Amino acid sequence: MRTATLDDLEPVIDVHTRARLAYYGAGGLAPEAVRDPAQVREQRTGWTEAIRSPVKRVVCADVDGEIVGVGAMGPPHSPDEDPGSVGQLYQIHVAPGRWGNGVGSTLHAAFVAYLAEASLRTGLLEVWERNARARSFYARHGWKPDGRSRPGPLDAPYVQMRLRVLG
Repeated sequence: MRTATLDDLEPVIDVHTRARLAYYGAGGLAPEAVRDPAQVREQRTGWTEAIRSPVKRVVCADVDGEIVGVGAMGPPHSPDEDPGSVGQLYQIHVAPGRWGNGVGSTLHAAFVAYLAEASLRTGLLEVWERNARARSFYARHGWKPDGRSRPGPLDAPYVQMRLRVLG
Protein backbone atom coordinates (compact mmCIF):
# COMPACT_ATOMS: atom_id res chain seq x y z
CA MET A 1 0.00 0.00 0.00
CA ARG A 2 1.36 3.42 -0.91
CA THR A 3 0.30 6.94 -1.73
CA ALA A 4 -0.45 7.46 -5.42
CA THR A 5 1.53 9.91 -7.53
CA LEU A 6 0.83 11.38 -10.95
CA ASP A 7 3.14 8.69 -12.36
CA ASP A 8 0.43 6.21 -11.30
CA LEU A 9 -2.35 7.98 -13.20
CA GLU A 10 -2.60 5.56 -16.16
CA PRO A 11 -2.64 2.35 -14.07
CA VAL A 12 -5.10 3.96 -11.61
CA ILE A 13 -7.43 4.83 -14.48
CA ASP A 14 -7.03 1.33 -15.91
CA VAL A 15 -8.00 -0.36 -12.61
CA HIS A 16 -10.89 2.07 -12.16
CA THR A 17 -12.19 1.44 -15.69
CA ARG A 18 -11.93 -2.36 -15.48
CA ALA A 19 -13.68 -2.43 -12.10
CA ARG A 20 -16.45 -0.11 -13.31
CA LEU A 21 -17.01 -2.21 -16.44
CA ALA A 22 -17.38 -5.29 -14.24
CA TYR A 23 -19.78 -3.94 -11.63
CA TYR A 24 -21.86 -1.71 -13.88
CA GLY A 25 -22.02 -4.55 -16.42
CA ALA A 26 -23.23 -6.94 -13.73
CA GLY A 27 -25.92 -4.37 -12.92
CA GLY A 28 -27.07 -4.16 -16.56
CA LEU A 29 -25.31 -1.00 -17.76
CA ALA A 30 -23.86 -1.22 -21.27
CA PRO A 31 -20.07 -0.90 -21.64
CA GLU A 32 -20.52 2.11 -23.94
CA ALA A 33 -22.06 4.04 -21.03
CA VAL A 34 -18.99 3.37 -18.87
CA ARG A 35 -16.61 4.30 -21.67
CA ASP A 36 -18.51 7.43 -22.72
CA PRO A 37 -15.87 10.01 -23.85
CA ALA A 38 -17.21 12.68 -21.48
CA GLN A 39 -16.97 10.27 -18.55
CA VAL A 40 -13.46 9.23 -19.55
CA ARG A 41 -12.36 12.90 -19.54
CA GLU A 42 -14.09 13.45 -16.20
CA GLN A 43 -12.40 10.34 -14.79
CA ARG A 44 -8.92 11.56 -15.83
CA THR A 45 -9.57 15.04 -14.45
CA GLY A 46 -10.97 13.65 -11.20
CA TRP A 47 -8.06 11.32 -10.51
CA THR A 48 -5.51 14.01 -11.41
CA GLU A 49 -7.15 16.50 -9.05
CA ALA A 50 -7.48 13.92 -6.26
CA ILE A 51 -3.82 12.90 -6.49
CA ARG A 52 -2.72 16.56 -6.47
CA SER A 53 -5.12 17.63 -3.71
CA PRO A 54 -3.69 18.64 -0.33
CA VAL A 55 -6.89 17.48 1.44
CA LYS A 56 -7.60 14.22 -0.37
CA ARG A 57 -5.67 10.97 -0.20
CA VAL A 58 -5.28 8.46 -3.00
CA VAL A 59 -3.66 5.12 -2.19
CA CYS A 60 -2.59 2.25 -4.43
CA ALA A 61 -2.38 -1.44 -3.70
CA ASP A 62 0.76 -2.56 -5.48
CA VAL A 63 1.64 -6.23 -5.97
CA ASP A 64 5.01 -6.95 -7.54
CA GLY A 65 5.08 -3.52 -9.19
CA GLU A 66 1.54 -3.76 -10.58
CA ILE A 67 -1.24 -1.51 -9.28
CA VAL A 68 -4.11 -3.89 -8.52
CA GLY A 69 -6.32 -1.58 -6.47
CA VAL A 70 -6.90 2.06 -5.71
CA GLY A 71 -8.75 4.01 -3.03
CA ALA A 72 -9.61 7.69 -2.69
CA MET A 73 -10.78 9.53 0.41
CA GLY A 74 -11.07 12.97 1.92
CA PRO A 75 -13.53 15.49 3.26
CA PRO A 76 -17.23 14.95 2.57
CA HIS A 77 -18.60 16.26 -0.72
CA SER A 78 -21.84 17.45 0.88
CA PRO A 79 -21.82 20.81 2.66
CA ASP A 80 -24.40 19.28 5.03
CA GLU A 81 -21.71 17.03 6.52
CA ASP A 82 -19.28 18.19 9.21
CA PRO A 83 -15.72 17.79 7.87
CA GLY A 84 -14.53 17.88 11.49
CA SER A 85 -16.22 14.55 12.22
CA VAL A 86 -16.91 12.89 8.84
CA GLY A 87 -14.51 11.56 6.20
CA GLN A 88 -15.72 10.29 2.86
CA LEU A 89 -14.55 7.17 1.09
CA TYR A 90 -14.89 8.34 -2.48
CA GLN A 91 -13.83 5.14 -4.19
CA ILE A 92 -12.33 1.71 -3.80
CA HIS A 93 -11.59 -0.15 -7.02
CA VAL A 94 -9.86 -3.50 -7.34
CA ALA A 95 -8.84 -5.11 -10.61
CA PRO A 96 -11.48 -7.80 -11.24
CA GLY A 97 -8.88 -10.59 -11.42
CA ARG A 98 -7.82 -9.68 -7.87
CA TRP A 99 -11.27 -9.75 -6.26
CA GLY A 100 -11.49 -11.92 -3.17
CA ASN A 101 -7.76 -11.73 -2.41
CA GLY A 102 -7.84 -9.09 0.36
CA VAL A 103 -6.92 -6.10 -1.79
CA GLY A 104 -10.22 -4.33 -1.10
CA SER A 105 -9.93 -5.00 2.63
CA THR A 106 -6.41 -3.55 2.62
CA LEU A 107 -7.69 -0.42 0.85
CA HIS A 108 -10.56 -0.23 3.32
CA ALA A 109 -8.09 -0.45 6.21
CA ALA A 110 -6.25 2.52 4.69
CA PHE A 111 -9.50 4.49 4.86
CA VAL A 112 -10.09 3.52 8.49
CA ALA A 113 -6.49 4.60 9.25
CA TYR A 114 -7.21 7.92 7.49
CA LEU A 115 -10.23 8.45 9.76
CA ALA A 116 -8.14 7.68 12.86
CA GLU A 117 -5.28 9.98 11.76
CA ALA A 118 -7.73 12.82 11.16
CA SER A 119 -9.65 12.10 14.41
CA LEU A 120 -12.87 11.54 12.45
CA ARG A 121 -15.59 9.39 13.98
CA THR A 122 -17.72 8.66 10.92
CA GLY A 123 -17.06 7.34 7.44
CA LEU A 124 -19.40 8.16 4.58
CA LEU A 125 -19.69 6.58 1.13
CA GLU A 126 -22.08 6.06 -1.76
CA VAL A 127 -22.51 2.76 -3.57
CA TRP A 128 -24.64 1.95 -6.60
CA GLU A 129 -27.68 -0.01 -5.48
CA ARG A 130 -27.13 -2.68 -8.16
CA ASN A 131 -23.52 -3.25 -7.10
CA ALA A 132 -24.38 -6.14 -4.79
CA ARG A 133 -20.75 -7.21 -4.45
CA ALA A 134 -19.69 -3.79 -3.12
CA ARG A 135 -22.73 -3.44 -0.87
CA SER A 136 -21.95 -6.83 0.67
CA PHE A 137 -18.25 -5.90 1.06
CA TYR A 138 -19.10 -2.68 2.89
CA ALA A 139 -21.69 -4.39 5.10
CA ARG A 140 -19.06 -6.97 6.14
CA HIS A 141 -16.84 -4.05 7.15
CA GLY A 142 -19.54 -2.52 9.36
CA TRP A 143 -21.11 0.05 7.00
CA LYS A 144 -24.87 0.65 7.28
CA PRO A 145 -27.24 2.45 4.89
CA ASP A 146 -28.32 5.78 6.36
CA GLY A 147 -31.54 6.14 4.35
CA ARG A 148 -30.17 8.73 1.92
CA SER A 149 -29.63 8.24 -1.79
CA ARG A 150 -29.27 10.10 -5.06
CA PRO A 151 -30.23 9.15 -8.61
CA GLY A 152 -28.00 6.71 -10.47
CA PRO A 153 -27.92 4.93 -13.82
CA LEU A 154 -30.78 2.69 -14.93
CA ASP A 155 -33.08 4.17 -12.27
CA ALA A 156 -30.97 2.50 -9.57
CA PRO A 157 -29.85 5.03 -6.95
CA TYR A 158 -26.52 5.50 -5.27
CA VAL A 159 -27.15 4.49 -1.66
CA GLN A 160 -25.36 6.36 1.10
CA MET A 161 -23.75 4.32 3.88
CA ARG A 162 -22.00 5.22 7.13
CA LEU A 163 -19.34 3.63 9.26
CA ARG A 164 -19.13 4.60 12.91
CA VAL A 165 -15.63 4.46 14.30
CA LEU A 166 -15.02 4.05 18.00
CA GLY A 167 -12.82 6.74 19.39
